[in-house]
Amino acid sequence: MKTENDRILALAGLYQAASLVSQIARQGNCDAEAKKASVHSLFQIDAENTPAVFGGLEGVTHGLRTLLRQLSEGSKGDLEITHYVIQLIQLNGVLQRRPAMLETIGKGLEEAVQRREHFGLTHPNTLAQLADIYSRTISTLQPRIMVQGEPLHLNNPDNANQIRTLLLAGIRAARLWRQCGGKRFQIIFGRNRISGLIRQRLAELQIENP
Repeated sequence: MKTENDRILALAGLYQAASLVSQIARQGNCDAEAKKASVHSLFQIDAENTPAVFGGLEGVTHGLRTLLRQLSEGSKGDLEITHYVIQLIQLNGVLQRRPAMLETIGKGLEEAVQRREHFGLTHPNTLAQLADIYSRTISTLQPRIMVQGEPLHLNNPDNANQIRTLLLAGIRAARLWRQCGGKRFQIIFGRNRISGLIRQRLAELQIENP
């Protein structure tokens, strides 16, 4: 049975992916450990529990802090990240009505396992294959996510592959959140409760709140 804690961790995974996309687009780099955890989530088909999807609770530290900051700042939060999150949730809803596309994504991820094992989880060659999965599937759906950032970074092929891979990871997290019973009204009306639970998770990791 999925708990409220599972929903929060999945939501943190979604905010983490969105935040990393923004970082790469704006700065040309991102939190390496957070990126590794998000990419790791794409290969977790039969994970033992929700934390395991991200390689443990510490895997969504960046996402927990990002989500807490967004909830605390409300309308003053990072609107770009919020926009990406909303679009990823919408795209996941569209994807659920496309079983053939879901199968294509699943097969693509199975094929990517061999490259991951040969090159490594976040090697450019692995990310290029994951990005191709996104390009052939999710990017053909509406609403199409238009990533905003610095042209210098967006036009870099490796950065583009990282962004597409992280958007795919965002879809994975959005799907997990829905599977855990996540609803948008919970974020809107449960802001204080969610913030309190996030602080508890961060305390377990002995990490200061943002």
